[in-house]
Amino acid sequence: MAVDSDRFRAVLGHFCTGVAVVTAHDGEQPAGFACQSFAALSLDPPLVLFCPARRSRTWPVIERVGAFAVNLLAGRQQEVSAVFGAPGPDKFAAVDWTPAPSGAPLLDGALTWVDCTVEAVHPGGDHHVVIGRVTALGGVSADRPLLFHRGRYTVTQDAGPGLPSWPRPDDWF
Repeated sequence: MAVDSDRFRAVLGHFCTGVAVVTAHDGEQPAGFACQSFAALSLDPPLVLFCPARRSRTWPVIERVGAFAVNLLAGRQQEVSAVFGAPGPDKFAAVDWTPAPSGAPLLDGALTWVDCTVEAVHPGGDHHVVIGRVTALGGVSADRPLLFHRGRYTVTQDAGPGLPSWPRPDDWF
């Protein structure tokens, strides 16, 4: 049974995702793209994953360098997401950044960052599934994250009193 790609996108758009910018630096110029397909994979060893499109112009840079940083965006960074989510010349002209230990750009104002080396790459349809080994972590911010839901940006809200918290935090991940 064939699944229509527009319907697939509409249905999965109901799943709220965080917004990240994955970056790398090849020694000459920085590269990066906005990414919704980022997730923690393993605590031991510390692994994450992201899924760049096969047609991505940034992925070959990351693959060649062998290292990348994931910048988790704050709710106020919608414009940063829009710049890194569209093709364009110098995306880094829109934001200040500093180098991670790997040399990958860490975007000013991000909630936090994760610096990684490429551990493995697997085919995934019209995307790659990239596994990264975490080598360094940034500090954390109390700001709310930038989220994407049903084709729009959004941010979290406090659940309010009376709603239970997760009973055993170590069970979640």
